[in-house]
Amino acid sequence: MESQTITLKSLFGKKEVIFVLETLTQVLGPYYLKIKFVHLLFATMWLWSTSVAYLNYVVPTMKAWLRSPNSEDALRDRNSMMERFDHGVILEHIAFPVVLLSGVCLLLAGGWTAQSYWLVIKLSVVVLVFLPIEIIDYWLSHFGGNKLAFRRRANVDALASPRYEQLVQYHWWFLVVTTPIIATAGMLVVYLATVKPA
Repeated sequence: MESQTITLKSLFGKKEVIFVLETLTQVLGPYYLKIKFVHLLFATMWLWSTSVAYLNYVVPTMKAWLRSPNSEDALRDRNSMMERFDHGVILEHIAFPVVLLSGVCLLLAGGWTAQSYWLVIKLSVVVLVFLPIEIIDYWLSHFGGNKLAFRRRANVDALASPRYEQLVQYHWWFLVVTTPIIATAGMLVVYLATVKPA
């Protein structure tokens, strides 16, 4: 028996897709400003929710450890900070999917097209910059890279575990590299969304 691959194209024709998109545009259109409010609220939550902790807690703790890398106290403080930071980014990681979903709703409700070059740039930044960074960030903070979960699962002392140290180092370098990228790209997206340059 010949197997048949089911794709969206095989399930829905062009007319059905256009009908669904037009229907969604009509249904969401009257709620454009409410959707925009939700989008902006969660976008600011995503962009800034960890900035105070990062600047005033993560960076000073890491600097103290780097000044005294052989200090057991500095190492324990660093490990505790990273475990707490993993937990603290939950708000950011709840906000990001809401930003994506409300962004799609705004796209449909507003009737924007690819002729709006500011929108093309904004969506490119979201897909090519934010999305890959957030996927890695989710893994580092909540899944395989979660330091507390690893320590409990492996039943190890963080000071004696090379894998724990590796997870901390990965996360630290991830933050060092991505923070300026997120800050710059985030401000660009906010500018584009607000000014909508022609």
